[in-house]
Amino acid sequence: MNPLLLTDGYKVDHRRQYPDGTTLVYSNWTPRKSRIEGVEKVVFFGLQYFIKKYILEDFETHFFNQPKEKVVAEYSRLINNYLGENQVGTKHIEDLHDLGYIPMVIKALPEGACVPIRIPMFTMYNTLPEFFWLTNYFETLVSAVVWMPCTSATIAKQYRKVLDKFANETSSVPEFVDWQGHDFSMRGMAGIEASLISACGHLLSFSGTDTIPAISFLEHYYNANSNNELIGGSVSATEHSVMCMGTIEDEIGTFRRLICEVYPKGIVSIVSDTWDLWKVLTVYMPELKNEILNRNGKVVIRPDSGDPVDIICGNPNGINENERKGVIELLWETFGGSVNSKGFKELDSHIGAIYGDSITVDRATQICERLKLKGFSSTNVVLGIGSYTYQYNTRDTFGFAMKATYGEVNGEGREIFKDPITDDGTKKSAKGLMRIDLANETYVLTDQVTWNEEEQGELKEVFRDGKLLLDQTLSEIRLRLK
Repeated sequence: MNPLLLTDGYKVDHRRQYPDGTTLVYSNWTPRKSRIEGVEKVVFFGLQYFIKKYILEDFETHFFNQPKEKVVAEYSRLINNYLGENQVGTKHIEDLHDLGYIPMVIKALPEGACVPIRIPMFTMYNTLPEFFWLTNYFETLVSAVVWMPCTSATIAKQYRKVLDKFANETSSVPEFVDWQGHDFSMRGMAGIEASLISACGHLLSFSGTDTIPAISFLEHYYNANSNNELIGGSVSATEHSVMCMGTIEDEIGTFRRLICEVYPKGIVSIVSDTWDLWKVLTVYMPELKNEILNRNGKVVIRPDSGDPVDIICGNPNGINENERKGVIELLWETFGGSVNSKGFKELDSHIGAIYGDSITVDRATQICERLKLKGFSSTNVVLGIGSYTYQYNTRDTFGFAMKATYGEVNGEGREIFKDPITDDGTKKSAKGLMRIDLANETYVLTDQVTWNEEEQGELKEVFRDGKLLLDQTLSEIRLRLK
């Protein structure tokens, strides 16, 4: 599709609504409010993808490299059918096609930076006066593409903080946290692009993912290379259909076949609650103990139903002893393990557990806390983080918005802003040109600056007039976030 059609309908005629003589519109992208308690900084991620995919690839393929007559006729047809006969016109579309590139400057903070609420992540403005209309024309496309990778990267970082904290307190292998948060979200996201940009946000903080195309995505848009660096990985794992086909009568036979024949070595994750999780843990596991301990690898038990905290850690109010003990304690009773130097129990390296249903940051915290209270290391369990985490968000999770704060009309600058009297202050914008500086290891905003001052500070040009000026890598973004 012509990317100029990837916008809200009300955008197409704003060109005629600006004051006569308008030659420049300067806007910014800012997280304005956090709806997640305790999170006051948002991870910046996804702009480079937006630039490469839409401003460069899509505009080249579906606009500039198409015959002008075809592009203009299709634009005119769709807009007239949509709005009725009107005066939107097509000359500005023809002029842009003749120009052959997007006449825009984008200045941004580095991706992977943690940006305080109400601090702009990037700014945009047009470089040719006749294309003043183009800046905020991009608002819809920018917003639709960029809010999710920022949001998912921020939430992944919250998981990382929780898991790092408890691993440092209870585990002999705190580095295992790289794999302890595993992305299970792809099937539950709002389409393939949403699953990819969210999964890549997750991979800034973790190595575990079941979203295979995220690896290609990061190779293509963020200069990663899975031949010589770890982008993301996973292990062999079953699903309920596999276990069902093995029949309930011979479930233990399915376990034995998987452990001894299909995967005689390495890690294999086996979904274990197709029928009776407690029977798997208290009957099958003791019977298979020798096979498991003699394998060169790890068997991972995967419950998939019930309250994650109670299933993993045990429910003191459970109706039987198995429910009161939970998965980790029952595995310990069968396989044992060791007590690390911090005084916490770690399961034998041949056995483990993963839980991937309805995990949240709060539930992850509870799991780690309750394991610690029982004397177990937090790294005894891997958490599958799915769409229950990553799809339950909107643009308003961090109040993202792109707003104009400066313009030029008939050669004169205008510092503009919004401050609705009926709002609680969330929607109050900055005013004029802006500069971002680092002070005490955080970003601070100064608005109403001069052009000379605007050119300084931490916002750096990443795009100008059809050219990407800064091409960041996954490795440096990960390092910056850590």
